[in-house]
Amino acid sequence: MNFAKLLAPQAVKVLSSTTSKKRLLTELGDLAETIHGLEAAKVVEALLAREALGPTGVGRGVALPHARIDGIEEVTGLFVLLEKPVDFGSVDRQPVDITFALFAPVNAGVEHLKALALVSRTLRDVGICSKLRANPQASTLYTILTEAEVVKAA
Repeated sequence: MNFAKLLAPQAVKVLSSTTSKKRLLTELGDLAETIHGLEAAKVVEALLAREALGPTGVGRGVALPHARIDGIEEVTGLFVLLEKPVDFGSVDRQPVDITFALFAPVNAGVEHLKALALVSRTLRDVGICSKLRANPQASTLYTILTEAEVVKAA
């Protein structure tokens, strides 16, 4: 599992007008439809259902919303940097400005967990998060994410 497989360059966005968790999840649904061809309403419904089990805000301004989606073939993702952090109900009560959403097939099993572990491990790195926050251009964000994995592997 690697970022290049999970994340297409066009699946990295900077959003400036997001004002709430629900709005962020809606925007993720819209992006999933545009970029991955998923039905936005189904994506939002699945993300909200997952959030109902417990917030996916993992702390230090990072959220990892994820859901299993019927009809997709492989685990895929979206990365969003928010210009204005939003309350996400995170474990540390800090607002979120870095979001990596993962979508997995209903029967993905271990692949979903591997992808979630990769993203979680990468975004726990304070240095990587600092670089992401300091470089609000989609192409630069993509490079930081894909190079972070190479550096950690070396």
